[in-house]
Amino acid sequence: MKKLLLIRHAKAGSHDINDFDRPLTDRGIHDAAMIAGKLKQAELIPEYFVTSPSLRTKTTTDIFAGVLSVTNRADNKHIYEANTHDLLKVIDHLPDEYSFIALVGHNPGISQVLYELTGEMRDMSPADAALIGFDFDEWEMVHSDTGKLAWYDSPKNY
Repeated sequence: MKKLLLIRHAKAGSHDINDFDRPLTDRGIHDAAMIAGKLKQAELIPEYFVTSPSLRTKTTTDIFAGVLSVTNRADNKHIYEANTHDLLKVIDHLPDEYSFIALVGHNPGISQVLYELTGEMRDMSPADAALIGFDFDEWEMVHSDTGKLAWYDSPKNY
């Protein structure tokens, strides 16, 4: 059984600089650490992180991976500015040796792929995390309506 944790990057700073290089705000850092702590408390710890290479997603990943003590990670340039189709291709090629993977990305793609995989309509806010369970053992089997939302949390809840 595969599990995918979708994480939207935490709150980023000003749009006055190049979008790719936008850093997290202090609030973003706090929120990412808080939601990572909630995952740890619930014993929902991915084996592997895959992230967009933008600064805000990499920093969000650093925070989550640090709190959860996860060292296996990779950047994937196809996550940056990805739409649903792009993200499904990324998921399709995730390494099968990992049963539980976290994907850290951007909206609108992250919210759209959550809906595509589960039918759950949610506008994922910064630092929101959604855990999806699948009833199979190969990532290439992931496609529309094959997942079930198993857990969801947001800094807005606190």
